[in-house]
Parts: sequence; structure tokens; C-alpha cells
Amino acid sequence: MAWFMEHRRMFQVEIYGRVRRAVRVEGRSQRAVAREFGLSRETVRKDVAVRGAARLPAAAADRTAQAGPWLGVIDAILSDDKQRPAKQRHTAKRIFDRLKDEHKFTGGYTIVKDYVRSATLRGQEMFVPLTHPPGEAQADFGEAVVVIAGVEQKAHYLAMDLPHSDDCLVMAFPAETTEAFLEGHVQAFSYFGGVPTRILYDNTKIAVAKILGGEERTKTKSFSELQSYYLFADKFGRQALWQR
Repeated sequence: MAWFMEHRRMFQVEIYGRVRRAVRVEGRSQRAVAREFGLSRETVRKDVAVRGAARLPAAAADRTAQAGPWLGVIDAILSDDKQRPAKQRHTAKRIFDRLKDEHKFTGGYTIVKDYVRSATLRGQEMFVPLTHPPGEAQADFGEAVVVIAGVEQKAHYLAMDLPHSDDCLVMAFPAETTEAFLEGHVQAFSYFGGVPTRILYDNTKIAVAKILGGEERTKTKSFSELQSYYLFADKFGRQALWQR
């Protein structure tokens, strides 16, 4: 039960972030976004207007919760598809039809389509590019010995850099904590004068609650809220790439 509640909560936060990103980053109309996600225009308007910590409105939560009891079924279908030839795999429409016919699903097609798309993207293999498009960033914690007021001590620093331009911000903290992680991002965005389009991370526990296999991750609540507020995309490297 705890797994199901956490799975549903993260799905709801992802939908919330996707709605805000579609309007505020991609420039799409609220009417079109409301139609695609099966939400009322008022719900979309409220989502886009929120400027504080990310929180899924009750109306959106009720809507996405319709898929909750069937998420395990969808995951099982997608997992089984990995063993099939590409042309024999389920489309989102076919999954939707099976849910209605075999499992008495009562929700709408848009919610199923969006969940399938999100799960598929999370499961795709990732390669670290040799070139870096403008606007993309990398972030990671490191350690260094520093001298403060004549006393030698260890500091934990968050480094965020823009590989395309080689610009970088490094900020030191007493410890590698969630608060330091979030503050480092806020200061970096202020220094760069904007928010990167996508940020590459290692598998720090501050951002990743669980590695599900391949490139799929369950994100922490703090990271999901940070991402929903600033609307940047993420990318998590394979563990081996960060352990060289």
C-alpha cells in the first residue's frame, strides 16, 4: 500500500510539472493543455499561476487518482513489451482498451497516454553526449579541505556548470544536505541569469529516492517540487559513468 501511494503521488507531481512546463516553457495555450491532460481550464490556470512550492491542486489530484489502481497493470504490460518485437508492442490506445475491457478501467484516455509516455521516456537508454547544446547544465556535490579563520576543515560544495559556455558556479556548505542542494540551485540560477533547460545529475540520494533499473528513477519529494517550480528537465547518468 505504501508503494502504491508513493507511486501515485509521484505520478501526480509529474502531471503537475508537465502542465506548468507546457504552458510556461513551451508556450502552449491553456485551452490546448487542458484538453490534452483532461483537466478543466480553471485547474490549468491555477497550476500555471502558482509561484510558491509545488503542490498539486485537489482537482488535478482527483483526476489523476483515477489511474491509481491500474498503474501496476500498465507497468506489467510495458515490462512484458520489452521482450517483444517493436511492432508487437502495445500502443497507449491498446493499453487503454485493455484496461477498459479486462480491468473495468473508468478513467480517460489522456491520463493513460501521458503515463505511458512518461514511463517510456524514463526507461529509455541514456548516452552522455560529446557535444552540449546551449542551456544544458551539470550539477554534482564534491568535497574539499578549506581553511576558515585559520582552522582546516572539510567543506561540501555544489558545482553547477554550463558545458557549452564553460561557465560555472561553486558554492560551499558545511554538509551535503537537502537544504544545501536546493540553495545551491537557487544561487546558480541567479548567477546564470536563468534556468537551464536540462540538468545532468549523478544518482545522489537527495534527488533520487530509488533506482528502479536502467535509467528509471523515483525522485524525492524535494527534488520533484524544485523541478516543478523551475520547470527544468532532468537527466541521470549511469552509476559507472560517475564512478570513474
